[in-house]
Amino acid sequence: MSNRAQERENNLVQSIILFAIFFVIFVGGIFAMSFLSLSNAWPMAIALGLCFVGLVIPLTWLNKSDSGAK
Repeated sequence: MSNRAQERENNLVQSIILFAIFFVIFVGGIFAMSFLSLSNAWPMAIALGLCFVGLVIPLTWLNKSDSGAK
């Protein structure tokens, strides 16, 4: 362990903006589920796509990796 202050990848404003964007995308995916029916598969495809974008991208590509050597 080092005595250095924890390094952040992005500042507070950028983090808030990214959170807001991906939260709106995720909520849009949940909203798309309200249009589900057995006769139309597109609302579920849109919902899965938006939820994927809203969750997986921020958790993988935008997240700081903890698996590297310290």
